[in-house]
Amino acid sequence: MAEITTELMYELLKKIHRRFDKVEHSIGELRADNMTLRGQLHVLQGDVNNLRVTVGHIENRLDRIENRLELRELAEAQARFEPHP
Repeated sequence: MAEITTELMYELLKKIHRRFDKVEHSIGELRADNMTLRGQLHVLQGDVNNLRVTVGHIENRLDRIENRLELRELAEAQARFEPHP
């Protein structure tokens, strides 16, 4: 069995330290990626909200157009029954 010396322990601790450095670096990258995704998600949510507002405006305009068309259709139907000079 190998004898455990301070040099062996020191080398082992250096390897563990290097691995923890890599883990910390990887965690930092994951956090940065997470923040980027969160930012993109917020932008996407804003775009969806803008689309909802736009669709709402279009629906309101269509409702007004439909109401005008119904009024015109009623006027045209009424005009058929009125006497013409």
